[in-house]
Amino acid sequence: MNTTIAENLSRVRAQIEAACQAAGRPTHSVSLLAVSKTWGTEAVRAAHAAGQTAFGENYIQEAVDKIGALQDLPLQWHCIGPIQSNKTRLVAEHFDWVHSVDRLKIAQRLSEQRPAHLPPLQVCIQVNVDGGETKSGVSPQALPELAQVVSALPRLQLRGLMTIPEPAETDAQMRAVHAQAKALFESLRQQGLPLDTLSMGMSADMAAAIAEGSTMVRVGTAIFGKR
Repeated sequence: MNTTIAENLSRVRAQIEAACQAAGRPTHSVSLLAVSKTWGTEAVRAAHAAGQTAFGENYIQEAVDKIGALQDLPLQWHCIGPIQSNKTRLVAEHFDWVHSVDRLKIAQRLSEQRPAHLPPLQVCIQVNVDGGETKSGVSPQALPELAQVVSALPRLQLRGLMTIPEPAETDAQMRAVHAQAKALFESLRQQGLPLDTLSMGMSADMAAAIAEGSTMVRVGTAIFGKR
């Protein structure tokens, strides 16, 4: 497994580099988040040995157990799954980043429950940019007000937006959806919010997302394999 994960990481990094070159962007402008949900600690250790330090988790209790078992490694943990109210304390106490803030109540609880000895929790607001019926996320119309309120919460640092759009039939259609998210991101920046993170693109649509301005891609299967 170790060799395979290292080889897969190398391949994904090369794909990111190629996509950046095609978009006329520097490679360092896009970071890689390895989605390690459902994979055990040995898979994470293998990815770390190959140079990966940022990991994304969807299932909070599973992630907390994993974080505890890997405390000896200098890893950065990102919560990228939906958060119920009864799980906000676990997220606030254990994660470095949250990508899936989609309503004010969750943001307020994360801020209130973030331990004082930890740095502010880095957060992205999840936007349902294409109106997918099964997707979490705030609507584009409600985004500006939520972003302004979240940016003022004392124990959070608003970094940007996250999207999980529905698959599109063509690359052009996929790029158009990502372009909508980029436009929302730039609109918030023009309103004075110091945003720097657009968490957009996964294994299947990574190149399209990078072409439209993603700064962080979330890749799981292409690194760890099929579950």
